Amino acid sequence: MRCLVVADLHYSLPQFDWVLNAAAHFDVVIIAGDALDIGSVVDFRAQIVVVRKYLKLLADKTRVILCSGNHDLDERNSSDEKISRWIGDIGNLGIAHDGDSLTIGDTLFTVCPWWDGPRVKARIGVQLEEAATERHGRWIWVHHAPPANSPTSWAGSRFQGDIELVQWIETYHPDIVLSGHVHQSPFTKDGSWFDRIGDTWVFNAGHQFGSPPAFIALDLGANRAFWLSAAGEQSIDLGAPLQRPAGGIPEFPAWLIAAGQAAGPSPAMLSNPAD
Repeated sequence: MRCLVVADLHYSLPQFDWVLNAAAHFDVVIIAGDALDIGSVVDFRAQIVVVRKYLKLLADKTRVILCSGNHDLDERNSSDEKISRWIGDIGNLGIAHDGDSLTIGDTLFTVCPWWDGPRVKARIGVQLEEAATERHGRWIWVHHAPPANSPTSWAGSRFQGDIELVQWIETYHPDIVLSGHVHQSPFTKDGSWFDRIGDTWVFNAGHQFGSPPAFIALDLGANRAFWLSAAGEQSIDLGAPLQRPAGGIPEFPAWLIAAGQAAGPSPAMLSNPAD
């Protein structure tokens, strides 16, 4: 199984276009929060309409998973906690979203909402406890905020991660956690796009402007993760211990070349063809 992982697209239509063009080359496209941008000059309701159209087009090409981020919150629940109502309404598009757990092949995906208070946080705890009983193979979580005190949540001067996520990881030991939120982590000194907490790999692709977005490609069959961004390209072996720095990509897999060419390839991809 091959997964395209992005986060923090923040209503960048060129980035959504890139993801849409690449989607057919992946079994799953995962957007780990912040599809919208509360700071945009575009009205929030208009953003929702446009992004729903992109999500529908993506779902026509492949499986899609979307969790909410702090920029996606459009309403409050009865406890006055911010929630993403519009993401809760995309199930009719066939998209896995906040609160869902689904199995694709031998992998269980659990999609966590952004939590803004004790009620939603407690709901995530129940969700993970219930999903743990369904686990039979690989388990991947999608959770917008990265774990606290990890290079994936390092913002250059302080960590901006979620301490509760660390506690959940230490309780349930998922195989992989996919996040975003802290834009600069992969690009700043002492930050990273990957980390390991116990036996759990955690990832944050980071955010960059323009197209393509920074992204992670998971090849679960080959047990490898690739990170591609304006800062360069790296890969790690998911079956090996944590090692820094990550290695480069001396030879791009043919499927990754094809995805890049369909979406608009980077110069590095074109200069490193696979056999």
